[in-house]
Amino acid sequence: MARLEAGAKAPAFTLTNEDGEKVSLKDFAGQAVVVYFYPADDTPGCTKEACQFNDNLRTFAGAGISVLGVSPDGAEKHTKFRAKYGLTFSLLSDPTHATMEKFGAWGEKTMYGKKTVGTIRSTFLIGPDGKIKRAWYNVRADGHAAKVLEEAQQLL
Repeated sequence: MARLEAGAKAPAFTLTNEDGEKVSLKDFAGQAVVVYFYPADDTPGCTKEACQFNDNLRTFAGAGISVLGVSPDGAEKHTKFRAKYGLTFSLLSDPTHATMEKFGAWGEKTMYGKKTVGTIRSTFLIGPDGKIKRAWYNVRADGHAAKVLEEAQQLL
């Protein structure tokens, strides 16, 4: 599994959001965007991570940075998840894992001591030029959004 490094061109993608609308990376050309990959809606770690990104959303926006969450879940689950926790950023569906694979966010991982294949919790800061400014793999959900925000403010 290839991992993206700073300076690499971010892989292009078009995925559907919670409303069934198509969202492409090219929609954010000329602006910074955080794209984070997570395993599933409404699970403890994923909820904590999503809520913390949401809590920092105003600061991200003030720095000119959009936030997108991506999981294999479909629009219906995303809609319920957003409503339940008051999330205001888009959640995108990648049911085939194709985009996750391009970013190195899908593959073998160890869960509870067992090897499995699934979403590797990963986050990417993509600059206005469409290049990766920073990639985080195998992140811990709690506190991650604040770390991303702090580094983003330094890198952009």
